[in-house]
Amino acid sequence: MIAPSILAADFARLADEAAAVAGTAGRGADWLHVDVMDNHFVPNLTLGLPVVQALRKATDVPLDCHLMIEDPERWALGYAEAGAHNVTVHVEASRDPVALAKDLRAAGVRAGLSIKPGTPLEPHLDTLRHYDTLLVMSVEPGFGGQEFIPEVLDKVRTARRLVDTGHLTLLVEIDGGINTDTIEAAAEAGVDCFVAGSAVYGADDPARAVEALREQVRHASAHRGWA
Repeated sequence: MIAPSILAADFARLADEAAAVAGTAGRGADWLHVDVMDNHFVPNLTLGLPVVQALRKATDVPLDCHLMIEDPERWALGYAEAGAHNVTVHVEASRDPVALAKDLRAAGVRAGLSIKPGTPLEPHLDTLRHYDTLLVMSVEPGFGGQEFIPEVLDKVRTARRLVDTGHLTLLVEIDGGINTDTIEAAAEAGVDCFVAGSAVYGADDPARAVEALREQVRHASAHRGWA
């Protein structure tokens, strides 16, 4: 799955930018990744709930809302009600991530849990049993265009092994520095969903860039035997 990040899109043309990756006949984006930042949990301020509400009316691509915010318990359900498909919160910010996952699922959306590059995976394995998505950050959250941190792939491999053995039931997603140079290593480690910003929106044809990334994933995944 490829999830273009609108953090790299033209904010003055978000409806057009969403349409640019939608594609046709199943060849476009699987999800549209929306980075929500509050200038508290991370040192940047981006999009909020009104933009997500407007995007939901402008595109049929499922919205993957990544909440890089303090107090996600206060805000996350609003994104579910706005029509998000997947709502991801940070384990470092949530007071009670298990209860929040239950609330998101009860609201009819997928619940996602994200971990920063420096946050170990193992202490949160029991919590992840309540989630549908694990979002591994491969850059420090806050800004797009950063360099991929390869060491986080150890967490991806651990999560993949636990999913493959039935100990976890979730989708493994990665966000940060994903492009033509890094996506195959992430695929080989076991990622299911790849968030890509400038690699898609910096291309002349964003929909074609999505399909090219997907083809790289197919190639790398075939070598692992789980394509």
